[in-house]
Amino acid sequence: MNSMYFTEEHEVFRESFREFLQKEVVPFIDKWEETGTIERFIWKKFGEMGYFGLNQPEEYGGLGLDLFYTIVFLEEMQRINSGGFAAAMWAHAYLAMTHLNKEGDERIKQEYLTASIAGDKIGCLCISEPFGGSDVAGMRTTAVKRGDTYVINGSKTFITNGVYSDYLIVAAKTDLESKHNGMSIFVVDRDTKGISATKLNKLGWRASDTGEIAFDDVIISKENLMGEEGKGFSYIMQHFALERLIMGVNAHARADFAVEYAVQYMGEREAFGTTINKFQALRHKVAEMASRVDMCKEYNYSITKRLNDGQYVVKEASMSKLLSTKMADEVIYDALQLLGGYGYMEDYPLARMLRDSRLGPIGGGTSEILKEIIAKMIIDKKEYKPAT
Repeated sequence: MNSMYFTEEHEVFRESFREFLQKEVVPFIDKWEETGTIERFIWKKFGEMGYFGLNQPEEYGGLGLDLFYTIVFLEEMQRINSGGFAAAMWAHAYLAMTHLNKEGDERIKQEYLTASIAGDKIGCLCISEPFGGSDVAGMRTTAVKRGDTYVINGSKTFITNGVYSDYLIVAAKTDLESKHNGMSIFVVDRDTKGISATKLNKLGWRASDTGEIAFDDVIISKENLMGEEGKGFSYIMQHFALERLIMGVNAHARADFAVEYAVQYMGEREAFGTTINKFQALRHKVAEMASRVDMCKEYNYSITKRLNDGQYVVKEASMSKLLSTKMADEVIYDALQLLGGYGYMEDYPLARMLRDSRLGPIGGGTSEILKEIIAKMIIDKKEYKPAT
């Protein structure tokens, strides 16, 4: 492992987390992939082990560790070959909980963040809409203030943990006339009257409960507003950098695992009197695949270092997601091909991995949207700045 970024303590954590996943998670993965439901006990076990609090403040039960522990957390979860399980965990810990920590007041942190770190409450982040997708500023869900309450109406879709979570972090328009400056963020309890959810049937990420959520005159207290009214768009944009880096890291990690698995298979599979790892055409294909994985991996580690140091890395994180997810799709496709007919069988890991990987260039901002964001920064000299 790269000692420029990872210490001995990081590697000890890697080994212990890998053992935990093999013992506590892997035996249930096929069941959860089949049912589309991750049983609650594993959330509590993650909480008890401190895995949801790696980067969270100690006063709420977190560990306050640097972001490279998060990288280990993400990388190891890709190795158990369930993009849906991994997504459920990191969407809770790094999407929903990030907003709780950054924008929640003390009451919200005590009630929701502490329970989330402990694994007692599961969260989801509700931004994407049926008619919006990556167009966050085009949001139609509204939160109209009435006295000491807000009334939420609208719908969200493609929400990871959208069906079985206990609370929702919801973005909604509070100023219907404004575009970017009219959005706010709220925390909403799942059992609030007027909320309904439908599970979506997906190509991949089958273990996770991706949902479409409807809000029909949902009344919440004004105390459920997080941060300042009207600053929701800037909060979302600020945290997108972490989400996109996570997607990039997930991509290089699953591609790395695909190469590792293909190399192992090639060393065991024989054809024409020798193992197929002796054939030059296949050897050179692996060399190219491994090189592409390492290039993305090193770039993602460097971005993590900068983000950990407090730098605003929206451009770099966007580039990471754009290129890493494309690389992963192509490398996993090639790895499946190296297994021949067995790569197409569900008994081998590459079929599921190929399906799961395909979401990479779509979720968290499509590649097409990311290209335009990057182009604006490079060509138009647009500057994205942190929320104040």
